[in-house]
Amino acid sequence: MSKHERSLAAPAFPDDDGQVAPELAEALAQPDDVRDDRVLAVYGDVRVYVPVVATLGSGGRTETGGDKDADMAAVLMTGADGRQALLTFSSVAAMGRWDPQARPVPVWGRDAARAAIDEGAAALLLDLAGPGFTVVETGDVQHLAAGHRLVSTDAGTAWLS
Repeated sequence: MSKHERSLAAPAFPDDDGQVAPELAEALAQPDDVRDDRVLAVYGDVRVYVPVVATLGSGGRTETGGDKDADMAAVLMTGADGRQALLTFSSVAAMGRWDPQARPVPVWGRDAARAAIDEGAAALLLDLAGPGFTVVETGDVQHLAAGHRLVSTDAGTAWLS
């Protein structure tokens, strides 16, 4: 009989303190007219948080009001136009202001974009109801998911693959 060694993958963010990534903080602090482009330029390569919340499963509630079964799910919001967006947050504190019960799941911004696409969402919402609230629209979500980078050129900004 051979001994089978068990190992866990190394955490993607071993020194994560839950604060806003410095590059993202700088982008979010920009004036409104340049903030969105600055956020897009760094979003794919920084850690953001996707909130995961408990949802009541099909089992209903117990006699004492507890969940018979519950699932954990990422949060999608549906806009007035019917499109869905995946919520993301720049920090644990920003997410806690939205919902103190939500569990923060740290992911790379590009992976949040991929998750949004996988869930059929058309957009990403960053820091909902916060001072730096930013909407990342469909085309930009697709570029981020593909690993493209937004760069400044003499003619304006362009996605670089």
